[in-house]
Amino acid sequence: MATPSDIPLSFTVRRCKPEFITPNKPTSHEQKLVSDIDNQMNLRFHLPLVFFYRYDPSMEGKDPGEVIKDALAQTLVLYYPFAGRLREGNDGKLIVDCNDEGVMFIKADADVTLEQFGGILRPPFPCFDQLLCDFPHSQALLNCPPLLIQVTRLKCGGFIVALRFNHVMCDGTGLKQFMSAIGEMARGLVIPSILPVWERHLLDAQDPPKVAFAHHEYDQAEATATLLLDDVVERSFFFGADELSILRRLLPRHLGHCTKFELLTAYLWRCRTIAMDLDPDEEVRMLFAVNVRSKFNPQLPSGYYGNALVSPAAMTTVRNLRQNPLGHAVELVQEAKASVTEGYVKSVAALMSIRKKQVPFSTVAAGSYAISDLTNIGFQDIDFGWGKAVFAGPANAFGFASFFIPTKNNKGQVGTSVPICLPAPAMERFTKVLGNVLETSEIKGE
Repeated sequence: MATPSDIPLSFTVRRCKPEFITPNKPTSHEQKLVSDIDNQMNLRFHLPLVFFYRYDPSMEGKDPGEVIKDALAQTLVLYYPFAGRLREGNDGKLIVDCNDEGVMFIKADADVTLEQFGGILRPPFPCFDQLLCDFPHSQALLNCPPLLIQVTRLKCGGFIVALRFNHVMCDGTGLKQFMSAIGEMARGLVIPSILPVWERHLLDAQDPPKVAFAHHEYDQAEATATLLLDDVVERSFFFGADELSILRRLLPRHLGHCTKFELLTAYLWRCRTIAMDLDPDEEVRMLFAVNVRSKFNPQLPSGYYGNALVSPAAMTTVRNLRQNPLGHAVELVQEAKASVTEGYVKSVAALMSIRKKQVPFSTVAAGSYAISDLTNIGFQDIDFGWGKAVFAGPANAFGFASFFIPTKNNKGQVGTSVPICLPAPAMERFTKVLGNVLETSEIKGE
């Protein structure tokens, strides 16, 4: 089965002139500080997402671009920071200047049908640059729209919503909340079902800040190799119930009830490390995003849409990861996951406060890998009136980071798609390592 990246597809996109969409009612013009968790260097980038929608005959005569544009203007009344601009204070802390300059919005038409993107939608997507126009400085951190949206109508009556958001403004859960509000406005609601809560001070460091944990995710470890960004290949791999069942049989009995996330994260970490062919004595790290909304007592308020996540690191050497069975990697992931408490989150905020933004993740090393699990966020449930999305999620992987994305295979079986970026020789080895255990065409990305 061909993956989307294997499908030859070219099409022409005709774009309208970009617009800046502002709140359709007056909002507070003020400056809002982001949290110490928001402020970290690792979140200072724009993340692209894409949503595919089928034609719905009940919506005949309605323009999805106009519907979404009007709903966006209505939603920005409550989420007005998205219509502002990020500035940097004298102390390095980012500030949202809520000035109603607006969200950049583009309407477009493409001479292609949804079916031409292939029967199975998963990243990487061909010609994504056509689905989200890259304007000069549109990916800058400061003095730039924190959100860019393009709605592209297709020949079949379906459409694609592509967007890029500044991760400083929100995490995946927060973005889903915002996009769901746009969907509710598009379907006729006056007030969204979840009201937004800013309250970024809740994830600020205490005074005085106290770093109480070891945060290996920020170690600046020396690396014997770096992840080269040229000659990089991106492929998606599908893991359904059959594949996970095979992996579970590799575990000792006491780990038989580990979560799908723990099992798949450990397995991919081990396979990727083997494929990278690193020095056996090099330290390798597995970083993964943990939603901390429920870690607080009391919990963070419903509607909080800031970055409520930390990324603990499981850590070992290449030799230990390769020589030990899969269960060893699962236990390392479990230990890192269990370390995340309210105190751990406050300790991360303290580290960010003390060192300001100059604390990047330990990702320069080829042995560092990061995963963000999006399977339970519900991006596919966002409905602008045409029903749920056929696919919804990141448009691509990063050099060192992958996503778990809910999807289906060519048999209609529900599972998890994982886009992975690796240098071409490493990708060849990675696919071979996977195939040694999981002898199916799906797992090989074929």
